Amino acid sequence: MKNKLILTLAFFSVIFSAFAEKAKAPLQRETDFNFDWKFTLLADTSSLTKVPLADADWRAVRLPHDWSVEASFDSTLEGCTGYLPGGVGVYQKHFQTPVSPEEKSTFILFDGVYNNATFWLNGQELGINPYGYSPVYFDLTDKLKTDGTDNVLTVHVDHSRYADSRWYTGSGIYRNVKLITVDKLHIPIWGTFVTTPQISQGNAEVNIQIQVKNEEAKTSSFELKTLILDESGNEVAVKVQKQKLGKGQSATFTQTLNVVNPKLWDTEHPTMYKAVTSLSVKGKVVDEYNTPFGIRRLEFKEGEGFFLNGKSTLVKGVCLHHDGGLVGAAVPEGVWRRRLAKLKEAGVNGIRTSHNPFSEEFLNLCDEMGFLVQNEIFDELDYPKDKRLNMHDRIKDYITRGYSEHFQDWAKSDLTRTMLRDRNHPSVFQWSIGNEIEWTYLHYRYITGFFTDYENPNKNSGFYGKLPMYSPDELKKRYDEWEKGEYILANTAKRINGWVKELDTTRPTTANLIIPQVSHVSGYADAVDLVGYSYRNVIIPWAQKHFPHKQVTINECPGTWDDWKQVLEHPGVFSMYMWTGIDYMGERHGDWPEKSAWGDMLDLAGFEVQGWNYFKSIWNDQPHLSIGTLPLAESGFTADSLSGFAVAESKKSYKWRDSNMHWNYQKGDSVLVEVCANYATVELFLNGKSLGYRSMSESPDRLMRWVVPFAEGELVAKAKLGNLEEKASLKSAGKPVKMLLTADQSTLTANAYDVSHLVVQLVDSKGVPVQTEDVRVNFEVEGEAKLLGVDNGAKTNTEDFQKNNILTSKGRCLTIIQSTKTAGTVTVTAKAEGFESQSIEIQVVKSPKA
Repeated sequence: MKNKLILTLAFFSVIFSAFAEKAKAPLQRETDFNFDWKFTLLADTSSLTKVPLADADWRAVRLPHDWSVEASFDSTLEGCTGYLPGGVGVYQKHFQTPVSPEEKSTFILFDGVYNNATFWLNGQELGINPYGYSPVYFDLTDKLKTDGTDNVLTVHVDHSRYADSRWYTGSGIYRNVKLITVDKLHIPIWGTFVTTPQISQGNAEVNIQIQVKNEEAKTSSFELKTLILDESGNEVAVKVQKQKLGKGQSATFTQTLNVVNPKLWDTEHPTMYKAVTSLSVKGKVVDEYNTPFGIRRLEFKEGEGFFLNGKSTLVKGVCLHHDGGLVGAAVPEGVWRRRLAKLKEAGVNGIRTSHNPFSEEFLNLCDEMGFLVQNEIFDELDYPKDKRLNMHDRIKDYITRGYSEHFQDWAKSDLTRTMLRDRNHPSVFQWSIGNEIEWTYLHYRYITGFFTDYENPNKNSGFYGKLPMYSPDELKKRYDEWEKGEYILANTAKRINGWVKELDTTRPTTANLIIPQVSHVSGYADAVDLVGYSYRNVIIPWAQKHFPHKQVTINECPGTWDDWKQVLEHPGVFSMYMWTGIDYMGERHGDWPEKSAWGDMLDLAGFEVQGWNYFKSIWNDQPHLSIGTLPLAESGFTADSLSGFAVAESKKSYKWRDSNMHWNYQKGDSVLVEVCANYATVELFLNGKSLGYRSMSESPDRLMRWVVPFAEGELVAKAKLGNLEEKASLKSAGKPVKMLLTADQSTLTANAYDVSHLVVQLVDSKGVPVQTEDVRVNFEVEGEAKLLGVDNGAKTNTEDFQKNNILTSKGRCLTIIQSTKTAGTVTVTAKAEGFESQSIEIQVVKSPKA
């Protein structure tokens, strides 16, 4: 009996110790739910009738996952989405119930599923989410198993309408998934909202709204506490309140804290703070919610521009789509980090998420790296766009049915969920409700007077380059008299703007206007706080004269010096967003084998193109010189017969287009040499012989040009400022004799997320990059790492991404490897016929947090 008592006491001691240790452990609301999924593609596009499905033979995948990018490019598919397929897929995950549903509540949070997704747990439907870009979560609590057997989460993704967009979308659960477990008394998902309404040099007032939900069967009394931690983890402010909440009730509580001597968030010093909000009952913390935020002040002033923390700030922006080249839409954080770092180096400080919400992970990076984000929500509203041809829908078929099919029923919900997720990010400084929406309301274009051919909506008589044909009064009269459709754009915009203001009044709303002269008189422009023009710089002065109450800026443009001049020369115009900063897949209808387009600074593989240098010379104050070259016959310029100077064939010659970054042509070829510089004058030399000076004053687009008969050797540009001399050069490359293999990360964390970009560049015997010859490179990976794919950055590259070999373009190619959860040494070897193999070692190490 005594032994039994001892054993019993020992048993209870172990149990008590386990509970005690669990009680001391930090609360963990979120669990990474990306691993151990099963996946299959289905031939049937109809909805599932019985779930879960038998998945023993399915493929094992980890998320994020994009099944479209795994496929081959196919010329018979649609160029609007990059000649890759969609389809119907099903994901399933088996998991144990994490905690007793009686004690805690469990939720599943999907950051993005493309698209038309239906969700089940254990055969019971959780809900649907048609929009591929909005986050969504579901309460699993009452559907979790309590008998110890596995739960099965099923996600059916119907992307059979694979040409439902004007750019590459990807397919599947392509963003992160989290399992969230909370006490019955808890702060809901996205349940806090931090603002900084008052900021002075010595103090910042931080206001935090905290939603609390009580799912207990009785009234709960609790302590609501918020700590503010600085970037080093030091406590800088605290607030504690006693609160009470009845059973089944929710309430929003407000706390105001003061941070002394705050460090402000801006694009140069993106300082972040963290609000740690906890709920305690009888001294025990039952829930803890972390809210990263920045302390910063936004001001938009008519006729003056944009002020960040009281400082006039010009937004040097780029439009981006959400794909990342060879990884498709399932973009690892490290891929975005590399790309954003390159943009930052070139002077970019603003990003427009064209034309949809991006991932939470992307915004976290923008917070950390100091980018101002125009967060765009929709590309079409009441009426659809033509996915192949843009403008309004002209070819009505199944595969191109897109979001307008769901807009009336889902728009408010999609916008609300996106804003609740995103409104604490200091990087987000504007909400854009829509992109070039006027195209889908046909009367807008005809009211201008420039569009008169009802059979050919693209045909116009100088719409983009001319001032409005009619006065504002005449345009208003034409608008009032013109027959309209079922939906009125101004009314829809006011409705959306109202939804935004219900959730956030600290940031302005905007829209990207493509027919602004009509939008100004129709009420559409007045439905948002400030308006951005799309390729309509010519009418900015007209708008400022006739609509002085409305702040006008540039939300989309080709990306030229003329675009930036509008920002510099017109008070109040504070931003431009070039189309686009990085090449993206899609919008290539009928352009096979081109499957990607318009990367003005980086190509699809994230390699710099000469436009990167061009804008670096415009947007950065540091001295800059770089050289680009083009065959004269392809340049839009000719050589003056007397002076030999470059002469533009037309104004279009000054529209920026990419140029080569090499000096390899045929002897005697006429080559246009373009020097990007931020110096007043530049002198050009070929093999030590001066070819003369060019000045900024004679360069309408800040590109200094020479027409040079090609001769092998070295081309050198020199510039001086006082005693400082800057030099840039291009050397003719000989035959490639070696592959140069480099990696941007030599050490990875063993978390199955971290990535390294490995680049092969052909070089000659002197180490000069060879950009005019190509070879096929094979990559071999030894060790615990996954090869994600290969690319060469070329728009016309239609080789499969997910393989281990690629033909170089410009003598270079890229592969990306990703760590697993196992530490060790990974060796990557590049091989090509006729070249010595090159290897590089990557160390994969355990995380310090592990």
